[in-house]
Amino acid sequence: MSYFIKFLSLTLCLFIILTSCEDTKKHEQNTSIDALDKTKSLASEILNNEKIADSLTVVNADKISETLEEFPPITKDNVVEFLTEYGKNNPEKNVRFNTSLGTIEVTLYDDTPLHRANFIYLVKQKYFNTTFFHRVVPNFIIQAGTSDNRDTQIDRARIGKNYRIPNEIKKGRIHKKGTLSGAKYYRDNDDNMTEPFEFFIFLGPQKSTRHLNGNYTIFGEVTKGMDIVEKIANVEHDDQDWPLINVTLTADIIK
Repeated sequence: MSYFIKFLSLTLCLFIILTSCEDTKKHEQNTSIDALDKTKSLASEILNNEKIADSLTVVNADKISETLEEFPPITKDNVVEFLTEYGKNNPEKNVRFNTSLGTIEVTLYDDTPLHRANFIYLVKQKYFNTTFFHRVVPNFIIQAGTSDNRDTQIDRARIGKNYRIPNEIKKGRIHKKGTLSGAKYYRDNDDNMTEPFEFFIFLGPQKSTRHLNGNYTIFGEVTKGMDIVEKIANVEHDDQDWPLINVTLTADIIK
């Protein structure tokens, strides 16, 4: 009797162990299947999102083509002719920047017609709307007109990425608080030609202008929002003067 009970107990234990192992195995299989299903689901979700993004890109491209007047790319050969003609047909000179820190308004000078025309062209082509204030130096300048967005590079290629604007430096005109100037490349640029997509606003002090005056075209000035310029200049930035939090902007014509 004692032997039978021991045998029965042993048999029962083996049954429980085997059943437990089988349940564990089934659970592991189910877990693997769930993970695989979730992976497939995630891949499908990513694919769908990419399709949605592509469709949105197409929609946005269609909207852009509806709202933006199309022009041939500006080149180093047609830049003067293009901007001269464009300037005649687009005489606006007041621009508003709506930044993530507030609004800045500027007026462009009539006696720098190529720079004025180029700036108005970029505003009307919505170029600045994908860019940042990418360089900030307190008590010196804030600079805008580029970004690490892919759309910015696409816009440059569309507008004309290989042109520069002949300088329109005026004798006696100096950088002072609020002046708007074109950035430039130093290399192979003895004529002080302006890089067309970037600009900077000067904050001062006056003693910081020695290397700027006579080397950069001043083509406008801030008429409203210098407090916002100061605010942008003082945002926290890295050792390359790039703000740690992007200062975005959009630009439009003041009518």
